[in-house]
Amino acid sequence: MDAKHMQIGEVAARTELSLRTIRHYEETGLVIPSARSQGGFRLYTENDVARLMVIRRMKPLGFTLDQMRDLLEATDRLDTDEALPTDEREALLDRVRTYQQAAAEQVDKLRVQLARAEDFEGALRRRLPSPTPSSGL
Repeated sequence: MDAKHMQIGEVAARTELSLRTIRHYEETGLVIPSARSQGGFRLYTENDVARLMVIRRMKPLGFTLDQMRDLLEATDRLDTDEALPTDEREALLDRVRTYQQAAAEQVDKLRVQLARAEDFEGALRRRLPSPTPSSGL
């Protein structure tokens, strides 16, 4: 294994995803290991880790696996070195823009939920007696 490849355990630690989750994303075609070791172990690159991070960030925003796949296909196509026809490039950018807008809407909803949760926690904290200073013995 060279310095450019990582085994699944290192990828799991870096992405804070479980081995099971990474394997699930592989089974669904969202992430394909870039290589296999002679022993058959999955080997990942920095690009694979970046792809997993996109998926990890999309999941809490409620995106489906199909939506994740669609966005990744669009960004993969945009990231190719080949020159894309203008109409194809614009269509891909529109797809990415749609996901960005959906993400922004979800972030706004989560901010409201967080504010409500903080209000609730504060209300509970105010109901409790203030802690008394310890005597320092």
